[in-house]
Amino acid sequence: MRITHGLRPLGTPHAVTIGNFDGLHLGHQAMLARLMDVARARGLPSCVLSFEPHPREFFAPEQAPARLSSLREKAEYLRQLGIDRLHVCRFDRAFAALSAEAFIDQVLGATLQARYVLVGDDFRYGARRAGDFALLQEKGRLLGFDAEHLPTVEVDGERSSSTAVRAALAAGDLEHAARLLGRPYSISGRVVHGDKLGRDIGFPTANIQLKHNRPPLLGIFAVELCGLDGAPLPGVASLGKRPTVKGSDALPVLEVHLFDFQAEIYGRRVRVDFLHKLRDEEKYPDLDTLVAQIRRDVDNARQFLAKIK
Repeated sequence: MRITHGLRPLGTPHAVTIGNFDGLHLGHQAMLARLMDVARARGLPSCVLSFEPHPREFFAPEQAPARLSSLREKAEYLRQLGIDRLHVCRFDRAFAALSAEAFIDQVLGATLQARYVLVGDDFRYGARRAGDFALLQEKGRLLGFDAEHLPTVEVDGERSSSTAVRAALAAGDLEHAARLLGRPYSISGRVVHGDKLGRDIGFPTANIQLKHNRPPLLGIFAVELCGLDGAPLPGVASLGKRPTVKGSDALPVLEVHLFDFQAEIYGRRVRVDFLHKLRDEEKYPDLDTLVAQIRRDVDNARQFLAKIK
């Protein structure tokens, strides 16, 4: 898969879908499957058009929702699905000011040379979100592309959406989030050096670099770590501010204690699959109390993971 940026003409006609695709849940996957079907039928490369940062992060960063996936995670999943191109437009003040017609002309027309454009049923675009599907169809007839929109995908009567996934994760219902996603929720990143406290207290951890400081879930979890040689490795993860050893203003940290594992994996890029929430973070009066709780967390995680095998 090629990753391209900006508004320069790419010189190749594309079948295009547009959106942030945060989390790539089942609704997104249905759109991508439709896109690839049409692209194959028409002999066109498939292209996902996305934006960085998320428009809501640009307009109101303090009120923007927690991201479900980083740009790199999104790109990795699109590559796995078989998408040919991810084209990323930087969402800045100039881009936000584009009228709906200018967005179609400059991005879909001149840059991507779209021959087919697929959007969701709630898609809006252009300054002040003025563009709708009717305008997309009208401009498509002039520029030579067909426009199609897909209806909502529902899972057990609920709309599959990034908002619904965030709500499930925030509530600690990882099983429900997995149903909406079609897979366990995961975070990918490189293993980096930490403060080595886990090693000192008998529970060494792999510290996974976070790309964003507002993860959509917090707490203690039964997990599997993927990306090393062989099968996924079982473990228990802490994602949060570590209130017992850090202050309330600390940035969140993702630490994974792998069961019966001793190898050094610094620098490796891994994926943590969150399978079940064990509990919320707590502040303990001393390290001895914390260590006793970690032992219970390890036992509980082992029991849960043994049951699902």
